[in-house]
Amino acid sequence: VRLTTCFFLVVVTHQGNRMLYIIGLGLGDENDITLKGLKAVKSCDIVLLEHYTSLLGVDTDKMEALYERPVTLADRDVVEQEAHSVILEPAKTKNVAFLVVGDPFGATTHTDLVVRARELGIKVEVIHNASIMNAAGCCGLQLYRFGQTISQVFWTDTWQPDSYYDKIKENRKIGLHTLCLLDIKVKEQSEENLLRGRKIYEPPRFMTVSQACQQLLTIEERRGEGAYSPDTMCVGIARVGQPTQLILSGSLKTLAEKDFGPPLHSLILCGEMHYLEEELLKGLSEDGEKGKEEQEEKEKEEAKE
Repeated sequence: VRLTTCFFLVVVTHQGNRMLYIIGLGLGDENDITLKGLKAVKSCDIVLLEHYTSLLGVDTDKMEALYERPVTLADRDVVEQEAHSVILEPAKTKNVAFLVVGDPFGATTHTDLVVRARELGIKVEVIHNASIMNAAGCCGLQLYRFGQTISQVFWTDTWQPDSYYDKIKENRKIGLHTLCLLDIKVKEQSEENLLRGRKIYEPPRFMTVSQACQQLLTIEERRGEGAYSPDTMCVGIARVGQPTQLILSGSLKTLAEKDFGPPLHSLILCGEMHYLEEELLKGLSEDGEKGKEEQEEKEKEEAKE
């Protein structure tokens, strides 16, 4: 995933109290926003949802019902190329809140927005929330035993980066776990359309646990430096914080064959494990820990039989 983070842009009309709010929405649904964040949203006139670095598990109509404000989607072009006119200029005369799926500082784009706002003399207030960086502990691995986080991107025929292999190697050398954030492609252009200047976009793509594992196996086969092996213990997590959350542990080669369902997915390569971590992962080695809705459906089917 990319580390996973989506934003809302909210413009507030408080006189004499102009502010750029950057508000985390959490990972699950519209109800995960904090009370402080919700209060800020409800005081706003304009709300933009940044939706290319992460996804929330609900449609915007549910957000609008709770937040009592219309929600407009903001793509990469709006956030990265039109931020001055769409976000920063309004913030000079109105209060603006930029809300994020996950935590506000999960993407460098959002950090850049804060820097630019402060350079223009715009006050900035950040309201934090849960992100995949801390929610990864849902699998039972202890957060303080994680090392450097890496990002895996989709490969092309001519571009197959593997620099993150070295970070995994460093982590495992000192016994630390590695959180792998998996690529998201939303409103992306093909190389041909980009070169020709055509605003034609590819269908959304979200890297799966299976694809990430297969990529890692390919890199180890090519480099052969022993950073990990097909038998290295891993944990795949999908839709964290949502009712259909799925957590499954197994070897790298095993998870490469598993279907984790809809996005978003993340992968963890385990380092040295505490005995409590080992015990917790044992319970996730077959069907995994499934979301409440999926588990209830399974129980209903078993009852019918």
